[in-house]
Amino acid sequence: MTSGSGLQAGLKNRHLSMIAIGGVIGAGLFVGSSSGIATAGPGILLSYALVGTLVVLVMRMLGEMSAANPTSGSFSAHADRALGRWAGFSIGWLYWFFWVVVLAVEATAGAKILEGWIPAVPQWGWALIVMVVLTATNLVSVGSYGEFEFWFAGIKVVAIGAFIVVGALAIFGVLPGAHTDKAGFGNLTDHGGFLPNGPGAILTGVLLVVFSFMGSEIATLAAGESEDPQRAVTKSTNSIIWRIGVFYLGSIFIVVCLLPWNDPSIKAQGSYVAALDSLGIAHAGQIMNFIVLTSVLSCLNSGLYTASRMAFSLGGRGDAPKAFAKTTSRGVPMAAIIASVVFGFVAVFFNYAFPDTVFLFLVNSSGAVALFVWLVICASQLRLRRIIERESPEKLVVRMWLYPYLTWATIALIVFVLGYMLTDTEGESSGRTTVLLSLLVALAVVAVSVVKERVRGGKAVPTAVSDTDTDTDKVSVG
Repeated sequence: MTSGSGLQAGLKNRHLSMIAIGGVIGAGLFVGSSSGIATAGPGILLSYALVGTLVVLVMRMLGEMSAANPTSGSFSAHADRALGRWAGFSIGWLYWFFWVVVLAVEATAGAKILEGWIPAVPQWGWALIVMVVLTATNLVSVGSYGEFEFWFAGIKVVAIGAFIVVGALAIFGVLPGAHTDKAGFGNLTDHGGFLPNGPGAILTGVLLVVFSFMGSEIATLAAGESEDPQRAVTKSTNSIIWRIGVFYLGSIFIVVCLLPWNDPSIKAQGSYVAALDSLGIAHAGQIMNFIVLTSVLSCLNSGLYTASRMAFSLGGRGDAPKAFAKTTSRGVPMAAIIASVVFGFVAVFFNYAFPDTVFLFLVNSSGAVALFVWLVICASQLRLRRIIERESPEKLVVRMWLYPYLTWATIALIVFVLGYMLTDTEGESSGRTTVLLSLLVALAVVAVSVVKERVRGGKAVPTAVSDTDTDTDKVSVG
């Protein structure tokens, strides 16, 4: 089945289900949770619950819009229609920029693990190999991306599920052969209380964990290439609550029950490795390294897919080079993929050549993009809900709860988090630095979009519509 835009419906329902599940389990959960626990103690659970609630609400809004109009541009296309071309252009390019930087971060993280296993190949060599393999996967067909992601996400899901089961057995003292002397619910309150560093640490914890949730929206972008887009969006939206509850809150709850929050091994080894080590499980470090590597490859795979589909959508709307909207005979937007990879390679080079200057700027200036994206999703939903109710109410198969009050409450919470980040001034990657640099880049992109609109003047331009409503050229390769 081929859509009118040249993208093919090559993603099966099992692919979409696993992409939706895997999208919320980033490498940040395994790697970044230790600093959150060290900062907030067991109270980090409240930080995860707060951000998780925020993501559930934002995804509900995105699900409402995407079920009514599935498109590879997702929230960028919705913003285009609801807020104006400047909004769709700006948030689309910012999101693309975010994932291109993520490609470099994840490629480097994966290369470090692989170099530890096979030191004969230098770190830059592993980064190159990983990027080339996943680029090839994405260039073959959307089905090959879906198949890779199905297995990557499957490994993550099984690993976290096993971790929760093993950890729960250890906490109750019924895990055979395990050292459970440190484990127990007492760890939640015995070492300075549930909030050992005070209630303010909850908000500091929010800043540390908020970015590990980016990726939840990938299922709505991928839905445009599925067999039944509306069903796929509805299913992934409805399941977001249990996915965040189990994979984030469930696994972090196990970690803080297995070990005292201030155990030095949490920061030295990472929270999940330290938790497994405390039980005396052999090769815990290598097992977790394999799982982290799988998460990194999954994030790279999805990041490349997501960046290229956003570029494809921007090309189709006249906000990027037209070549980005052309597909191969297999329905793959080759130019969009290659452009995303090239910038990813450039960012990897900056990571090795200028890690403390250029690359630090790239990371900091993309850091708050997640919050900007969520803010635009909220603003778009406020407007589009009224439009959909007026023009085609039968398309409202997913509805935002307590509209518009809960939407406004979500906007207020995001603005509050951004404001609180401005009070964080410690380190080169402080919250203030991240917000200000991200805001600087965002203003530059908005300025480009405004100038572009003025230059374009009264010319007819493509409007934001679903993939199946457009007809873009196809090119054949090979």
